[in-house]
Amino acid sequence: MKVISAKRISESCSDNLKSALQNRKWLGIFAVTFTFAFGGVEAQAQQPKKVFRIGYVSALNPSTESVRSESIRIALRELGYIEGQNIAFEYRYMEGKLDRGPQLAVELVRLKVDVIVVTGGTTLVQATKNATKTIPIVMAGPGLDPVAAGLIESLARPGGNVTGVTSLTPELGGKRLELLKEAVPKLSRVAVLYESTSATNVIQVKEYLPPAARALQLTLRLWEVRDADGFEKVFAALNKERPDGVYVTGGTLNTVHTKRIAGLALKSQLPAMYSARAAVEAGGLMSYTAAAADSYRQVAWYVDKILKGANPATLPVEQPKKFELVINLKTAKQIGLTIPQSVLHQAAKVIK
Repeated sequence: MKVISAKRISESCSDNLKSALQNRKWLGIFAVTFTFAFGGVEAQAQQPKKVFRIGYVSALNPSTESVRSESIRIALRELGYIEGQNIAFEYRYMEGKLDRGPQLAVELVRLKVDVIVVTGGTTLVQATKNATKTIPIVMAGPGLDPVAAGLIESLARPGGNVTGVTSLTPELGGKRLELLKEAVPKLSRVAVLYESTSATNVIQVKEYLPPAARALQLTLRLWEVRDADGFEKVFAALNKERPDGVYVTGGTLNTVHTKRIAGLALKSQLPAMYSARAAVEAGGLMSYTAAAADSYRQVAWYVDKILKGANPATLPVEQPKKFELVINLKTAKQIGLTIPQSVLHQAAKVIK
């Protein structure tokens, strides 16, 4: 019989104890590592994503603005911003009431939105800029030159909290008259509908249209519209004077009542040129403006850059590079006008 000494038994027990303690040590380290590795992932997964808040202020009403606002929303979605998940909109509408701009801008500032998109022209951009010097502002095509209007320091380096895209609305006045002349060869006298409360309209009719009209040998007759009741009065007078065509400027009042103006022009059998594609889609004869789709995508691009940390002061303001002529042949037929092929070939879209 083999006898095991007490010393060896003690040594064996000591070795087993050390082994057990060593195993417990490694198990503990593994457990801690597992907790940090997978518990951290779980915590990260449960952490809610930041939802950016976009203020959106328009001079128009929800229905008139819907095409533009929806297009910008879709463009943002293509960049990864999904409403209800990582982005939320705060919409404010002036509904044609020019004095509401400052109030709506202040409302958005109080909500502490991350960026404000302004689609209401120079006056509304200025009102929004007056309301905040810190929240980034993305303008979606103000009518006037933003440098001349004092909104930014320069196109290349805006210098403040305002950036975005311009529309060159007044500058396109001469081209619109030229296209109207091509579409209506007998054009000689043109009635110009404009809003006296719109700085963009006033500059357009005083500085840009007269020299273009002289070059085209056209006589302009200015018709000022101050409120919604003025449209019927103007067209009643036009039915007596019978000009050869009508030039409708942009502006909040004219844009809100686009369908109404197009209907009056059609009823009066007068060919009319507009500064917005929506007017032609509402029954107007023709429009010439910056390509809307490009503008919407560019606005979304600015919002994306700013939400990712870009400084609006260093984001260059973009001018439109692509323009579109839209013609409504149904309207042309109704007023007894045959649009020359040379004009139709220039159109980006023809409504038949």
